[in-house]
Amino acid sequence: MSLREAQTLYGSDSPADDQREAFRSGNVPVAVYGLGKMGLPLAAVYAETCGNVVGADIDPDVVAAINRGDCHVKREPGLDELVSETVEAGALLAVESPTRAAHEAAVHVVIVPTPITDSNEPDLAILQSVAESIAEGLEPGDLVVVECTVPPGTTRDELLPLLERESDLSREEFGVAVCPERTSSGRALEDIRGAYPKVVGGVDDESTRVAELVYGELTDNEVISVPNATTAEAVKVFEGVYRDVNIALANELAVIADDAGISVNGTIETANTQPFCHLHKPGPGVGGHCIPYYPYFLIEQFDADFPLLRTAREVNDSMPAFTVEKTAELLAEERKSVSDSRVLVLGLTYRSGVEETRATPAGPICADLTERGADVFAVDPMLDDASGFDATLVALESLAEREFDAVVLVTDHDEFAGIDWAGFDPMVVVDGRNALDLSWTDHRVYTIGGD
Repeated sequence: MSLREAQTLYGSDSPADDQREAFRSGNVPVAVYGLGKMGLPLAAVYAETCGNVVGADIDPDVVAAINRGDCHVKREPGLDELVSETVEAGALLAVESPTRAAHEAAVHVVIVPTPITDSNEPDLAILQSVAESIAEGLEPGDLVVVECTVPPGTTRDELLPLLERESDLSREEFGVAVCPERTSSGRALEDIRGAYPKVVGGVDDESTRVAELVYGELTDNEVISVPNATTAEAVKVFEGVYRDVNIALANELAVIADDAGISVNGTIETANTQPFCHLHKPGPGVGGHCIPYYPYFLIEQFDADFPLLRTAREVNDSMPAFTVEKTAELLAEERKSVSDSRVLVLGLTYRSGVEETRATPAGPICADLTERGADVFAVDPMLDDASGFDATLVALESLAEREFDAVVLVTDHDEFAGIDWAGFDPMVVVDGRNALDLSWTDHRVYTIGGD
């Protein structure tokens, strides 16, 4: 359906029930910009809901795979089937041109990466490029929805003026709203369909109303309308910042566990039985494309010192070095040097069961061990190679044939449950995730935070 044939939702005088029916029947075509690990599940859920979605991605291999009914996003339960079904039904089509998608849609949903630069400044270049493409096809009555995470104020101060300027439309002629994604890898469909409430906030009341109507059809959960787009942006950033600060607190408590002579993990578990205490777990560091980045969406955006956020980042960034130092200390107690040791790193991705390696603590851990002269090996069932890591990737099945002086558990993949620890000669084991019970072995085990 072309845009000229499409019904619009923003500024429409039709009753809300008629608008919902128009959306669900496919008379309001949707474009989803970005078909990555979060964008493709979102596009597929839109497609199963309204039956008229075009997804845009600049990667020709991604576009070709989707149009064959294949799913390039791995380990997302149900996504393979949903992509195949919606493509076969004609409900989902992928294109390489965001501009083409913009000309064919009345609702534009943006879910592209928003990383940070090497100097920790938010990098919104991809979002801005997509917005320029949308503006080329933007028509009166269209709605633009931002699902990607951005610094508070971005939609109001940057995106909306860009859309106005590049489309030659006034802000009263189209809607813009923020509905931040609240989705985790490995459970994307469950999250999108309603594991948590949706949050929507528009640049005006009509934008908020239409976004609430649309997402009310996508989710089985409630839709929470907040006063404006900036508030919706802040909700997502605040969620991530809370986790970063909370993990930093747990990590700082873990560092003192040795001197205190206690198990911080056990102490935290007990403390959390009190309803006002929600301490997270310590570990070897914080990784992924979200939590390590979001504090800088505030630090670099606003004129404030942010001592707490900066300290939390410093604490969490220090944990890989702490992990390596503990490994070195335990080896020294066994009269071994790191420089003469073979060290196995278990897990390179930042979280179990996912392929994502951005900001993973395994990176600096491998680099530090290598710099100290260790022969570093790594095993990760999610990865086919160890590109970017100072380590030699080995197969999980081959571990029994190898000898190591130390093992560092960084990521607790389910596949590691089958490791035959009794098959190794006694060695040093640093458990970064409080996941191992090796009390029955002769291995010397240190758990971050205590046993």
